[in-house]
Amino acid sequence: MLRLQSFSVGTAWFYCGTKCLKMIGLKQYEQCNIMWLYFCRHQVLRIVAKDVTQLPLIKDLEQFTELDFWTYVNNVENPVDIRVPAHSLQYVKRYLETHGIGYSVMIEDLMVHSYNILELKHALIDGKQNSSLSVVQIYSFQDQLVAENPNLVSKIVIGQSYQGRDLNVLKFSTGGSNRPAIWIDTGIHSREWITQASSTWFAKKIVTDYGRDPALTAVLNQMDIFLEIVANPDGFVYTHTNNRMWRKTRKPNTGSSCVGVDPNRNWDAGFGGAGASSSPCNESYRGPSVHSEPEVKAIVDFVKSHGNLKAFISIHSYSQMLLYPYGYTYTPAKDKAALDSLAKTAVADLRSLYGTSYRYGSIIDTIYQASGGSIDWTYNQGIKYSFAFELRDTGRYGFNLPANQILPTAQETWLALLTIFSHVNNNPY
Repeated sequence: MLRLQSFSVGTAWFYCGTKCLKMIGLKQYEQCNIMWLYFCRHQVLRIVAKDVTQLPLIKDLEQFTELDFWTYVNNVENPVDIRVPAHSLQYVKRYLETHGIGYSVMIEDLMVHSYNILELKHALIDGKQNSSLSVVQIYSFQDQLVAENPNLVSKIVIGQSYQGRDLNVLKFSTGGSNRPAIWIDTGIHSREWITQASSTWFAKKIVTDYGRDPALTAVLNQMDIFLEIVANPDGFVYTHTNNRMWRKTRKPNTGSSCVGVDPNRNWDAGFGGAGASSSPCNESYRGPSVHSEPEVKAIVDFVKSHGNLKAFISIHSYSQMLLYPYGYTYTPAKDKAALDSLAKTAVADLRSLYGTSYRYGSIIDTIYQASGGSIDWTYNQGIKYSFAFELRDTGRYGFNLPANQILPTAQETWLALLTIFSHVNNNPY
């Protein structure tokens, strides 16, 4: 059995603080705060099972809450990426080597890696990488977009987060009431910064291209688009102030010192089944009950009250995939053939711009079994075109995608989205 040792922090903090100061210079010493120092000497290991007998051995590592699984154990085709704290590296590597499990170091030092790509905190709000990608900035951007485009864009507040932040949704509409509609959300896992950055670009793209792009214009003349850029604002703020790699919500858990719930394991779709954890300290903690998180409940209530959503698209990172139901059961979705065909076309259109290759398929067959997911719930609610994107990349940068990849990621993803929009508009049900 692997045992992870405790860590004496004195010498390590001195080493890491000195390294941080050397990296950024004395004039910016205040940036060497607890958030960045925390990740000093953390490594991201890519683990590859050679056969199915090694999968349970890798999965055994999930019991250690200090290990952060960026991707999960599923099959021998998919590598597993794990963030390992400095004090656990020796033991994790020894465990893998003892069992003959292959691994490589994807990120040598997460503190250095994170600082080097800190430009990702800049969103493409005005077409340039010079605006802070924070909740305040995004909310300001939303208000400005509405003010400048009152005949096309409005803002609705569908609820509040646990910490009291508005859950803002942009509505793009050319008129009419309760028209068929498309939903898009980004940032439900707060550390997936490329999703919120891309989403601001999508919003700007919609207002810029309406009336100019025939495909988008045809969609908006018949349908509404709802866009929630920051689906987990409390977690998103926390990634900027305390822990860049925070994934969950920020609601305290009764009887535990561990905070938060995985908001994509909290839905009433196979809730509590395989692929979700019952431990509040686990990154995939399902929560105490279905829709326990206000961020999830707000979307659930909106979907039910609207009653005419025809597509539901949740955007995540990373892995470069386009996924459809199911994740919690091996039973194929009744619309599997249609969803698979549309996914195939969408990823081909995405690839046409920069050659970025995406895999596609059902969640359970393509990545792993996961219960309590949003698109499984929406599909069961009758929303046929329920999809989840996993944006760039495939692991070189992971959640720390460089700023120079924001624009191409947004541009290529938009092509896939527009393909889905047009198909949904042209194939009513």
